Amino acid sequence: MQVTLEIPDDIASVLQAQERDLSRTALEAVGLEAFRQHRITGYQLRRMLGFATRYEMDGFLKRHEVWLEYSTEDLDGDLETAERLWRERQVEIAADAARERRAG
Repeated sequence: MQVTLEIPDDIASVLQAQERDLSRTALEAVGLEAFRQHRITGYQLRRMLGFATRYEMDGFLKRHEVWLEYSTEDLDGDLETAERLWRERQVEIAADAARERRAG
């Protein structure tokens, strides 16, 4: 979809003096605001702006001071998962060591 914006010439000249690509700036502003309002996902924003990687999009969000929502509940869940995976890995390591002792 192509969208055309009508901006008074005097305002456009001020904006163009500050921005290299006014069309790109407008596209980023629309996408950024839609993302902030939870109207589009991060994946959709990435596609809209043509970023090849999530890393590029994360940098874009950081430059515009849009922080990913990460609550203390999210952190608690991640910590529980990390602890469970660590315990499971310790069991695997112990089993591998026991097999090596029996084989060797």
